[in-house]
Amino acid sequence: MDALETRAPAEREAALLAALPAQIAHARSASSAFAQILAGIDPAAITSRTALAMLPVTRKSDLLARQQAGRAENVFGGFSTLGFGAAMPRVFSSPGPMYEPEGTRRDYWRMARALYAAGFRPGELAHNSFSYHFVPAGSMMENGAHALGCTVFPGGTGQTEQQVQAMAELKPAGYIGTPSFLKIIVEKAAEMKITLPSVTKALVSAEAFPPSLRDWLAARGIAAYQCYATADLGLIAYETEAREGLVIDEGVIVEIVRPGTGDPVREGEVGELVVTTLNPVYPLIRFGTGDLSAVLPGHCPSGRTNTRIKGWMGRADQTTKVRGMFVHPAQVAEIARRFPEVIKARLVVSGEMANDSMSLRVETRSTPAGLDQRIGDAIRDVTKLRGKVELLAPGSLPNDGKVIEDARSYK
Repeated sequence: MDALETRAPAEREAALLAALPAQIAHARSASSAFAQILAGIDPAAITSRTALAMLPVTRKSDLLARQQAGRAENVFGGFSTLGFGAAMPRVFSSPGPMYEPEGTRRDYWRMARALYAAGFRPGELAHNSFSYHFVPAGSMMENGAHALGCTVFPGGTGQTEQQVQAMAELKPAGYIGTPSFLKIIVEKAAEMKITLPSVTKALVSAEAFPPSLRDWLAARGIAAYQCYATADLGLIAYETEAREGLVIDEGVIVEIVRPGTGDPVREGEVGELVVTTLNPVYPLIRFGTGDLSAVLPGHCPSGRTNTRIKGWMGRADQTTKVRGMFVHPAQVAEIARRFPEVIKARLVVSGEMANDSMSLRVETRSTPAGLDQRIGDAIRDVTKLRGKVELLAPGSLPNDGKVIEDARSYK
């Protein structure tokens, strides 16, 4: 652990909020996209989480749309503060295609903390089976491993027998990659009657890591830990030996908002992860990841004092089509905002395709006469569709982050 991970929470919060105005000012002046998105914003006034929550959320779909619209002039859609050259050694492409820059700063993606928490130490060899082509995953991990003082074998994806052979001969201390590919490698090694005793740890990411697979690997002598990172933001959070949620990285400010809005939820409530990064090369301000999670109370038993999240809990974009028309989480939020009595709302679509119906289930503080009728009118006004209204007591709806539940039969 480093000193930043164990500092007092109040000290961390003060440092992050002190850095925020300068980062917003930098984003506005050096990024043409944020010059438009944050037009009229006074960076010096953004010194609290309440002020930050007033800024617009830029979601991945917005970033992609801006890149596509402005690709002839700027492949990054105006979000990168750098152009091609020595200051940007690599550029990557994620599905979309969406292009991401890599800067020259040591541990640019901030992966060293996650690797250390997974047990990697200076002087060790790490077998990196994330892709090195198009997407930045391989480079993200290699960058962090080098910063930690590790040597890296760039295994990449596929070629399972060759991966096993390299592990048997090079004897790496651990594996980096997806958990499913690690399982494939271990199974292939058993099939080839080759033992891999040196591989005792792993940092896995990019897909679900269920406890059953964690235990399967542990039974074969591999302690695997997960991290949550994206090509846009780098490391967001990482698991520790305590295995109690994921600790948020020191270089980001994380909020959890109600899907379809930029409004922070109550602590412990499931919502969309919105991240502000302090990276000057790609200064994403209130970037909506589209992933659901929730804050865990308390601090990590490992001694790290930053906030913890539960990990990936699903996708926030629950847009669905009802009777030929799209219904979005933002529309559900718009309906709820019209009524101060409403605490929380959940649109349930049921029935069968082509013969479906909507019901808006609403938690309310009070139920004045005619509230259900007025909410029903708002449903029709906002979505152009009719829907039933169910008024519920506070706390009745599940805490799962769902704003739209598709309960239709697809048989």
